[in-house]
Amino acid sequence: MDAREVLTKLKNNEISVEDAEQYFRKEPFYEMGYAKLDTHRQTRSGFAEVIFCSGKADEHLLHIFGKLYEENGEVLGTRASKHQYELIKEKYPEVCYDEISHIIKIEKADKKRVGKIAVCTAGTADIPVAEEAAQTAEYFGSYVERLYDVGVSGIHRLFSRLDVIQTANCVVAVAGMEGALASVIGGLVDKPVIAVPTSIGYGASMNGLSALLTMINSCANGIAVVNIDNGYGAGYISTQINRMGVRE
Repeated sequence: MDAREVLTKLKNNEISVEDAEQYFRKEPFYEMGYAKLDTHRQTRSGFAEVIFCSGKADEHLLHIFGKLYEENGEVLGTRASKHQYELIKEKYPEVCYDEISHIIKIEKADKKRVGKIAVCTAGTADIPVAEEAAQTAEYFGSYVERLYDVGVSGIHRLFSRLDVIQTANCVVAVAGMEGALASVIGGLVDKPVIAVPTSIGYGASMNGLSALLTMINSCANGIAVVNIDNGYGAGYISTQINRMGVRE
């Protein structure tokens, strides 16, 4: 439970004053020896801690996943392998895994998604990173519209969906190769654009460095750039922006 849930339950006489007091007495992290889970993060930032699964030992991942699920009633992990999914599924059969984005999660069933974020890709090969962004934003409560394969080599495809991108609170532009999609979108909308360079492309694209430099050097205004293939970072930032748009 987060602080608001505790106070709501106390107000509705669903828990005692002593139970509520015990919640607020807890340390702002949970010590596991090999990890210190930031159980106070949602109270501070509005976003619960997320697991970066890649590289974690099986035992560590299983215990971290279980503890965060216990604390929050839901949990999200990024860059998870099929093996890690099978491991967690043995103990938590309700877990979901997406083989495209490599996201693993258990979500609350009654979650509402608000506002609008448009997630766009230059090509189909960029979809795994875009899905990481889109599913992260959805997990954190944003409504997401997907516009895939609308790159500059056939720009009429993007123009046919201008109504979607121009009414979004934020746009995520995911592109490899030369990374020009973000600049084009930046010149078409009055909302922030989060540019995500991907490692898709031939040799001179240098595993995404070419797209990264293009996006950083864009002459279009209102573009911010995250790291190469960092769909999670884009989903997180776009949700922060979307929440501000909803409040306004």
